[in-house]
Amino acid sequence: MPEDHEGRARSGRTRGVLRTIAGWWAAFVSSPFLPAFVIMVIAATAAGLFAGSYTYNMANPTPHRIPAAVVGPTHTATATAFVEGMEKRLNAGLELHPYATDAAARHGVEEQQVFAILTFLPHRVDFAVASAAGASVAEVLTEAAPVVGRSLGVPVRISDVKPLQKGDPRGLALFYISIAAVIIGFVGATQLNIHASALNAGERIACTAAQSLLGGFAIAAVVDWWLGAIRFPFVESWLILGFTMFTTGMVFTMFNTLFGRWALIPTWGLMVVLGNPSSGGAVSWPLLPSLLGHIGRWLPPGASINAQHTAVYFGNAQHAFPFVVLACWALVSTTVFLIRRERHPGGRGPEPVPPRGGTGRDQDAGAV
Repeated sequence: MPEDHEGRARSGRTRGVLRTIAGWWAAFVSSPFLPAFVIMVIAATAAGLFAGSYTYNMANPTPHRIPAAVVGPTHTATATAFVEGMEKRLNAGLELHPYATDAAARHGVEEQQVFAILTFLPHRVDFAVASAAGASVAEVLTEAAPVVGRSLGVPVRISDVKPLQKGDPRGLALFYISIAAVIIGFVGATQLNIHASALNAGERIACTAAQSLLGGFAIAAVVDWWLGAIRFPFVESWLILGFTMFTTGMVFTMFNTLFGRWALIPTWGLMVVLGNPSSGGAVSWPLLPSLLGHIGRWLPPGASINAQHTAVYFGNAQHAFPFVVLACWALVSTTVFLIRRERHPGGRGPEPVPPRGGTGRDQDAGAV
């Protein structure tokens, strides 16, 4: 009997503890501390992923395959030894594209098909890089080529056939302005959602477009006209920035219809954690991990930088691909928003119809 009594006592204490814990949990769930705790965990996770993605992609950029033009005979002992020495020094492959003349090779640079031009002459090697095609790639190549030349006893002459603008010696200005367009684009959309929630669907899209055009103009004007860091083809660069802001704003708006108040999480993950480090802006695509280098071209940040980079440095060879990428993201996002707009928080209901016989004020006046 004493043992049964003691067992019942322990069981009662256990049930009491469980009830207390359940009460605490119920109070916590119904309190404002639960969403605050969730936000803190999400913010900490996002901070770690943000730092990790940039560090992984940019801390130690490593070439994999670098497209390079070759002019002149490539089967000589000097040419073979030099290419093998470069690949060993870089721990990467040179993807050689033969061209008949130097002019044809320079056209390949203009089309952004190659990042350097190798010309094998009888007594030396001319190594021409294109910093505007990829500053990080040019830096890696210009560091390796003289070392390989000295080891072979072959003079190497380095030149830059497509230098960067003076106001952008590291080639990072376009990356920064594209980051600004990407982030302000979806942050502006979040502010419209919070502070202009009464906008209907068409009005929301129109305001996002107007905000994007104004923001793109402001970015281009400050960087070019005020700071003089980059000389833009102004209208083209302005419209690229505006298109970028509109696309990222509509991506957030789409996620807002799908996930509600948590929409910023997938937007931030797609645009900032994944999109910006893999965009090719800070580190050229040949130096990025190969999978991310391919993915980045299909995301809005990479498409924006690709279009802007070509507009500024290779204006006669602009490609449709980055604009198609931006257009597809904008179109899909806008379509999803319009289809699911009944789930979008906000908007105005129909205007109230006044009762027959006049307005309420007229009726009150008649009653008096």
